[in-house]
Amino acid sequence: MWLTKIFELVLFPPLNFLIAGVAAFMLLKRRPRLGKWILGVSLGLTWMCSLYAVGGSLLGWLERGAHTPVEQMQQAQAIVVLGGGIYSAAPDYGGDTVGGSTLERVRLAAVLHRRTGLPLLVTGGLGKSSGEYSVARLMKQTLEQEFSVPVRWSEEHSDNTLQNAVYSMKLLAPTSVRTIVLVTHAWHMPRAKRIFERAGFRVLPAGTGFRRSSNLSVRSFLPSMAGLYATTVFMHEAVGLLWYSAHAVPQS
Repeated sequence: MWLTKIFELVLFPPLNFLIAGVAAFMLLKRRPRLGKWILGVSLGLTWMCSLYAVGGSLLGWLERGAHTPVEQMQQAQAIVVLGGGIYSAAPDYGGDTVGGSTLERVRLAAVLHRRTGLPLLVTGGLGKSSGEYSVARLMKQTLEQEFSVPVRWSEEHSDNTLQNAVYSMKLLAPTSVRTIVLVTHAWHMPRAKRIFERAGFRVLPAGTGFRRSSNLSVRSFLPSMAGLYATTVFMHEAVGLLWYSAHAVPQS
């Protein structure tokens, strides 16, 4: 996990551009032309990646096909909800609770359960969080106590999307559940859907948190943290798709 975190820091913005800038500065005296070229490219890419017009459009491309009409969801046998992080030691809640991304997914899962009647499986361990409870346990508490929606299965040991899929399949192996409605963020859906399908599921995508930039404004063409975040998320998902395309998913 630590190697993965270091890899992410170095590969994705803004640290990758900062490293390139430092390298360019060190080259200015010995090889000024190369140093200036690297510095110019680094600044240009930093500016471009900070535009929401760029990042939002890239996420919009990932989000295509992340929605299934509710009528078609009746073909499924269960709803599987992926955890998205913990809000640790929250003073406003008196302890650990679901993070913002997880709450978005939990809310959609509650709505879909009421519309379809399908049973829920929540999946997520401690992962990168320092919280006391697993993401799945907190999701179950939130669904049952705040949304009055029962959770049938809880998978509390996975640390990433691959383990979400493999451990969920192991949990559901004794049942006949193979067709699922998969709830996660829309931009995460291509990678999650591919992994769950390779683990043996038939997946009906139910994305949430769409970030499509269909209504661009002047601000979309100005550098912003939202733009940099959107571009970074896209790069993370693109690398993940490439990685899982080249590696097999373990079968239960």
